Amino acid sequence: MLLPLPRIPIIEDLTSGPVPAGSWIIVEYAGASRWYEASLTVAAGWLKAGGNMHYVALGRSPDYIRSQLNRLGLNAEELENMGRLSIVDGFTASLGQKSREKLAFDSLKVADLSIFFSKNIVAGRFGEKSISGEDMLRIVDNGSIVARFNEEKTWVEVMLTRAIPSARTTENRVIVGVLKGLHSPWVYEQLEQAADGAIDFKLDEAADPPKNLMRIRMMRNIGFDGRWHQLCVGPNLEVTLKK
Repeated sequence: MLLPLPRIPIIEDLTSGPVPAGSWIIVEYAGASRWYEASLTVAAGWLKAGGNMHYVALGRSPDYIRSQLNRLGLNAEELENMGRLSIVDGFTASLGQKSREKLAFDSLKVADLSIFFSKNIVAGRFGEKSISGEDMLRIVDNGSIVARFNEEKTWVEVMLTRAIPSARTTENRVIVGVLKGLHSPWVYEQLEQAADGAIDFKLDEAADPPKNLMRIRMMRNIGFDGRWHQLCVGPNLEVTLKK
């Protein structure tokens, strides 16, 4: 008997059904928005429902990711030991330092990342671990960090030829955060035309008090509610949709 797949919290609250396996979704977020907290809420909910998680930490350290997942009711270290949670350290490389984590990028240069994807992710593996399968959710907290170390064209090229196709070949669901307004319009157009979905996070400062909002702007293979929705943030930083 096949077990039902986990739900993707927040996102699948606004879709007519499950996000299809192999989907690559771009999240375009404002710097003051609640994307980071939302990404960890999604990760925690997926893990609690029995799924496996591959979280690429670029904007925050792996220890920060662990501490936040623990605040959301998980034991991150135990899940890592079980092989259900993998936290990949790209944060330390962005500081020009060498990581002490078991899973880490040594370089954020496109040439090095392209080789890494070819040898690992496209083949459905990360080191000795298989990441293929519909029960795997991959989240990249801030893909814009990689653009700091590369020209836009080469960065977008590796996304189009390595990162996005890897979602299809592994049948993973992949969610990648990109900072809104940082890159040229050409970058967003290229990534959006190749993506299976586009989601926006922003802070509405015209409201008093300001409101944290999200919307699904586009989903190619599933119905969705495209309106802006207000987000609520709990004491443990869990993000939910306001009812």
